[in-house]
Amino acid sequence: MMKWIRRVGLTLGITVGLVLGGCQASAPSRATSSSQATSSQMTDSQTTSSQVATASGTTLTGNHQQTYQQLAQLTYQSGQPAAIKVNSGKSTLAASQWKNSKIDYGQLDRLNRTTTDTAYLSRANLGKSAGRTAQNWQPTGWHNQPIKVNGKRVYPQNRGHLIAYTISFNLTSSGQYRSGEAGSLDNPKNLATQTAYSNQQTMQIYEEQVRNALAQGKKVIYQVTTVFRGNELMPRGYWSQAVSTDGTVNFNVYIWNVEPGVQFDYATGRGHADAQLQVAGADRVTSSANTSSNRNQQNSTTKQVERELYKYGTKLLKKAFD
Repeated sequence: MMKWIRRVGLTLGITVGLVLGGCQASAPSRATSSSQATSSQMTDSQTTSSQVATASGTTLTGNHQQTYQQLAQLTYQSGQPAAIKVNSGKSTLAASQWKNSKIDYGQLDRLNRTTTDTAYLSRANLGKSAGRTAQNWQPTGWHNQPIKVNGKRVYPQNRGHLIAYTISFNLTSSGQYRSGEAGSLDNPKNLATQTAYSNQQTMQIYEEQVRNALAQGKKVIYQVTTVFRGNELMPRGYWSQAVSTDGTVNFNVYIWNVEPGVQFDYATGRGHADAQLQVAGADRVTSSANTSSNRNQQNSTTKQVERELYKYGTKLLKKAFD
């Protein structure tokens, strides 16, 4: 495996759309009712064929529900990429489905977990504010526990938005267009327990593609699905994909819900320090930008993460709009 990683690092020009170096599939299990509930909320345009590479290099192909179940069975391995490509990195969303700005928020499942949110966005949905109101909703698996890692106190969990706050303006809590509405902040259907690293670094790479496209006046369909294994309360990962109506934005990735230096029990969401848990060369403590001293500051390490993802085998999708 290490020889393979070195080869990827040296061969930067090679397209690596089917890389899954950081994962392995566990023993197959029956589809849970929660997985089925999640998949049943997908629209017809989302049930097209998808692919995800296994650790052995074999490509699994199936519809949206089958791909969800395949992703749910994958287990992150320490030191591997923070994200992998699904369907060779190409979205299965249909750009023709964009009609007007809105967000289709998936219903919470029987365990009160988020499912799938699909946003149909334009420049009107961009926004920011000087301050944000408090978040009170506690998503499943949420503990907000500080953990001491390498002598530093860190907060490894965030209330992670499926559809980012800054791209959800002028939309009501039910996702309908209404001018003057602030961004989605404390909507239970749009919040899940996400690691600080996954939320503030890895996911930012793909959210920035959407934000940049909207700023350029493009229209984008952006979909995020929280992937749970069985009845676990904390997602194993975030399945994120987007397509713009002009085709310049097109990605499909699975973002691991992991934190350097912390091991989580996904059944409960509780974590403990584990110095052996590494993420694609990231610094074990400061990479989360979530220590008690700077947890309220703006994260500015996206370019560092892009370099790490490229080095370890995930193509930099941000180049699509540079």
